[in-house]
Amino acid sequence: MEISWIQAILLGFFACLSSMPGLGGTSIGNYTLGRPLIGGLVCGLILGDVRSGILVGSAMQVVYIALVTPGGTVSADVRAISYIGIPLAMIALKGYGIDPASSEGNGMATSFGTMVGTIGTVLFYGTATMNLIWQHMGWKWLEKGDFDKLYLVDMGLPWISHIVCSFIPTLFMAKMGAPMVEAIKIFLPMDGLAMKTLFTVGSLLPAVGIAILLRQVVQNSIDILSFFFGFTLAAAMGVNLIGAAIVGGFFAVISYRIKMISVDARKFAAVNADYDDEEEI
Repeated sequence: MEISWIQAILLGFFACLSSMPGLGGTSIGNYTLGRPLIGGLVCGLILGDVRSGILVGSAMQVVYIALVTPGGTVSADVRAISYIGIPLAMIALKGYGIDPASSEGNGMATSFGTMVGTIGTVLFYGTATMNLIWQHMGWKWLEKGDFDKLYLVDMGLPWISHIVCSFIPTLFMAKMGAPMVEAIKIFLPMDGLAMKTLFTVGSLLPAVGIAILLRQVVQNSIDILSFFFGFTLAAAMGVNLIGAAIVGGFFAVISYRIKMISVDARKFAAVNADYDDEEEI
């Protein structure tokens, strides 16, 4: 698989969009387009192999499923993972002849995501540092009362930061993906210690992502049952992710209605209490 310039440009463009707050806020940008699961679909469409893109993106998403950026602090940049790591992993899988759905494919995908995510952290902080320049300019315009120029600070000037730290690196790394993967194949053969180590570590990384998610979701011991219910459906009944999501949505609606009933009951009790007080008076 060889990535053309047009495909590399599209990957760089989506890398910019996935980190632009102006694109409908971070909910649409960073927390949707930037996630490996969505990035895998986008990369699959751009590179003409949707199946491999989704499978690689799914494997990487499990590792970073609970990744957040508290106070702008990141341990890995999902923007780089999605639009640099996924294309490189797709090229590597095709080069080695590994099925993306296999355990070896998942291990290689997560290993590539980890390597690129660490590099992407540098790009993330580079973007944040350049944005400080535009913020400084915005404060000066605010002091002068030039409020109309604040739209430029919010929607226009940050594109310079993202083009420098997102578009250009993604463009060249994606375009040079095939030679880079070939170099990896030469210096890191499949039967070598380095590749065996990458596969082993890559296979363990999803457990880290699940553990982080478990730590955030589970508030008391009873929550563990609902957390593992989806895994039980997949392991014991063979239900896929879509089926598990539908079942989970069904139970979410039931839980919501039960909570609303309890809320209405408390409101009714409060109204009756007020009415009884008025009767006594």
